[in-house]
Amino acid sequence: MRFLLSRRWLLFAAAVALLAYGAWWLGEWQFSRLEERQDRNTVTARNLDAEPAPVEQVLAPGRPVDPQDEWRRVRAEGTYLAEESVVVRYQTRDGASGVDVVTPLRVEPAGTLLLVNRGWLRTQNAGDAAPDLPPPPDGEVTVVGWVRADAGGDAAVVTDRATRAVSSREIGATLDAPVLGGFVDLVSEEPEPAEPLVHAERPDLSEGPHFFYGLQWWFFAALGVFGFGYLAWDERRKARRPTPQGTESTVTKVGESAPS
Repeated sequence: MRFLLSRRWLLFAAAVALLAYGAWWLGEWQFSRLEERQDRNTVTARNLDAEPAPVEQVLAPGRPVDPQDEWRRVRAEGTYLAEESVVVRYQTRDGASGVDVVTPLRVEPAGTLLLVNRGWLRTQNAGDAAPDLPPPPDGEVTVVGWVRADAGGDAAVVTDRATRAVSSREIGATLDAPVLGGFVDLVSEEPEPAEPLVHAERPDLSEGPHFFYGLQWWFFAALGVFGFGYLAWDERRKARRPTPQGTESTVTKVGESAPS
């Protein structure tokens, strides 16, 4: 087994060890993501089944949404500010183009604003043309919706009453009253509008592909170690193979003529 101490085999062993460790670490990372998703699904399922809570008990102006409150149902009463609606562009449903319509609700009696994603509207989504938005119900409305956390980054920037992701900070900067942190996806409203929008879908509570991805990475790590072991065994087997006796070498040394 002295060949294992040669430079070639030492470098080979180091490369295999590095790759195996990397694959093992990636497997651990996938399993940690699986645990995070399971924990998040547990919280989400609990919130989806809970009775709606008053919105002021869950959201507050300038305060980010607590991860434990994501997808919690809340109830609010107030009046829509239809003229302050913002469209969220490039939203698709079953391959169809459209927009989400976000309308502030002035919550009574506090006077703060709650951003309500009233639902999806099918449009051509072409250029910067503003679509004709179905109006919300007039007068006082009772709204029930799922709490959602703000988006971030350039996608949340509001331009000409349009954005690509909902952020209470960005939309709130265009309004003249305090805005509750986060927003809600509409579940129901009373009274109902004359032309309802397509409500948001329930969240996906599957565990995703993390378990199988983790197994795959661990398989690659085991495969690398097994492959190294097999090649080392094969090298040792070849080295211990006896040289056949009675076989004359046909190699001709330099300066000697070949036998006639």
